[in-house]
Amino acid sequence: MIKGIDHIGIAVHSIEYVRPFYEQTLNLPLLGIEYVEDQQVKVAFFQCGDVKLELLEPTSDSSPIQQFLNKRGEGLHHVAFGTQTIDQRITQLKRKGIRMIDETPRIGAGGAQIAFLHPSSSAGVLYELCEK
Repeated sequence: MIKGIDHIGIAVHSIEYVRPFYEQTLNLPLLGIEYVEDQQVKVAFFQCGDVKLELLEPTSDSSPIQQFLNKRGEGLHHVAFGTQTIDQRITQLKRKGIRMIDETPRIGAGGAQIAFLHPSSSAGVLYELCEK
């Protein structure tokens, strides 16, 4: 089952450049910054009520986030649903004909297990399943 929205991913060229907007303009507390090496991304999480905003900065030219920025520019990247038993959820979605980017979970920021649904199966929106 989907527990709710865990976070919203936002692609940016530079976390340090946009950080003042989130901290000083919106007054959102920074929860932390980390690197996810296998995804070639630096992430920063800000708390916004019950939902987190995840800023995604590429750490190399071959990063999927860099490719996204080259195509679409900065902005909304994905919406992440909190879930339990992610393996079962992936199986259920595949049985319903949903195309998955990740057929098995991988480790994302904060050590969470994550899997992305292909946007072609979800009206053009990139959704992530996130199990902590």
